[in-house]
Amino acid sequence: MQKTVRLTMSQALARFLTRQKTEIDGRIVPIFGGVFAIFGHGNVAGFGEALYQVRDELPTYRAHNEQGMAHAAVAFAKASFRRRMMVATSSIGPGATNMVTAAALAHVNRIPVLLLPGDVFANRAPDPVLQQVEDWGDGTVSANDVFRPVSRYFDRITRPEQIISALNRAMQVLTDPAECGPVTLSLCQDVQAEAFDYPESFFAERIWHPRRPRPDARELDTAVALLKAAKKPVIIAGGGALYSEATQTLRSFAEKHGIPVMETNSGKSSLPHDHALNMGSVGVTGSSASNLLAEQADVVLAVGSRLQDFTTGSWALFKADGVSIIGLNTQAFDAGKHRAQPLVADAKAGLEALDARLGDWASPAAWVTTAKSAKTDWLAAAKAVTDPTNALPSDAQVIGAVHRARGSQATLVCASGGLPGELHKLWQAGAPGSYHMEYGYSTMGYEIAGGLGVKLAKPDHDVIVMLGDGSYMMMNSEIATSVMIGKKLTIVVLDNRGFGCINRLQMATGGANFNNLLKDTRHEVLPEIDFAMHAASMGAWSRKVASVSELGTALDEARSVERTTVLVIDTDPLISTDAGGHWWDVAVPEVSVRPSVNAARKDYEVALKGQKL
Repeated sequence: MQKTVRLTMSQALARFLTRQKTEIDGRIVPIFGGVFAIFGHGNVAGFGEALYQVRDELPTYRAHNEQGMAHAAVAFAKASFRRRMMVATSSIGPGATNMVTAAALAHVNRIPVLLLPGDVFANRAPDPVLQQVEDWGDGTVSANDVFRPVSRYFDRITRPEQIISALNRAMQVLTDPAECGPVTLSLCQDVQAEAFDYPESFFAERIWHPRRPRPDARELDTAVALLKAAKKPVIIAGGGALYSEATQTLRSFAEKHGIPVMETNSGKSSLPHDHALNMGSVGVTGSSASNLLAEQADVVLAVGSRLQDFTTGSWALFKADGVSIIGLNTQAFDAGKHRAQPLVADAKAGLEALDARLGDWASPAAWVTTAKSAKTDWLAAAKAVTDPTNALPSDAQVIGAVHRARGSQATLVCASGGLPGELHKLWQAGAPGSYHMEYGYSTMGYEIAGGLGVKLAKPDHDVIVMLGDGSYMMMNSEIATSVMIGKKLTIVVLDNRGFGCINRLQMATGGANFNNLLKDTRHEVLPEIDFAMHAASMGAWSRKVASVSELGTALDEARSVERTTVLVIDTDPLISTDAGGHWWDVAVPEVSVRPSVNAARKDYEVALKGQKL
């Protein structure tokens, strides 16, 4: 007879989470690093009580904003190369819907996170409860339905025994390299408190190992033939190269076969910056070296990349006639994009299979010489824009100061605005994972919360967060959380008095300076925000610095500070790095009363001719 244990649904859920493990470097560790929780009437009595019972095995962290805590959970998984993950739970209503942005972010970036929002009563007896969204045409609707399009797996738990099948499915999705992404289990609040006789086997320890699918023989044959015929091959390293922990395999493959490597925002740090075959960033925010080679390439081996528009220069970057793309990816959807030759496989296993079949084949020596020369030229251009200045600094000059003070050993975190483009080009990344950029969803407000998640995943690392004043204003509350739980971040705020990046885009497309920089908004009084004082009020050690040299001194001083530090510097909103880069498809109006817009439209129509559909 099957042995059972009587628990509430919430208690069973919490116990199940503590029993899920993974193996990293020969050690068995919990796959869930903890739970971020903000309690309300939809989860405090049920799941909150259950988390209290397992608090020693599964730590619960109290955050200050539901979106922020979910961002931190996503960043933890990304920094762990998707080998470990976290949970985020909220009440119903605004607490739940606050997490939807983070769910979309995780969905776009293929990152695992388990979201457990509270929900309405399954028995509907007290309806409508506080914060309940009602649809008078559909009695099954809940606010949590908004999670459906941004979850890889969604389920609403309306009976306590449903958690058995739902959690098994959730774990399959969270650990699958192809399906990986956010899972939402919507927990009806009355069901959270209901008891059921759960089989003890449900709580047996389970160790989850990453699956490494091998390539199909026919797809491998085609990919090998394309590479052997190539005269100017390149590799685009995406996030999948890091999540597969394939960086050493990638390095050996590139060196043996003489193929230059260029990195997406997610894939940056796949090779160290100073590796001879690392050409740096590619695409819209690409280095001149990468983009020069990409324009000439006859074969592009995309390793773990979803080939978004910033990577492909809106599909105008690859200019060679007959250029072929090989999509090495665990997800067939990504592997076959834009009629690429798919090679559906784990990145590490796929590279190993290609290597075995290619034998001693290597690209022509002249191609490698061209690549190394292009990199030398790019490094000189990058140094010129990051060298210190006595004037109001650009983002690039601040990046140079931060790197000189902390170096490639630090882990850099960023997400949105002008900084991702500058950092993609200019930050000199070291070890795999030392460059943590969320640029799939480009979420303003991710930066500080994401830094906290990275620090939880890498507690001994020097974690530096760089962000603009716009992102800081959108979400900064997790500074207080980082201080509260003793996870030190070094935060550098670049204050250009507005949304400088989108203002430059507005100007580039012929628009008037309007509603982006604070001075160009409708206002009675321009705000003078003291970011350093604001950060200090949340417990951070903070400084406002007047120059890049002062920033370097403050960064050195901040090393000895034991809590989160926030350094603020004014920057020029109009300067961006002209070196490198590529056209980006941003539609310009066909008709306008403004001559500058009409001129931009003509340029746009010329650029469209280079786009390959």
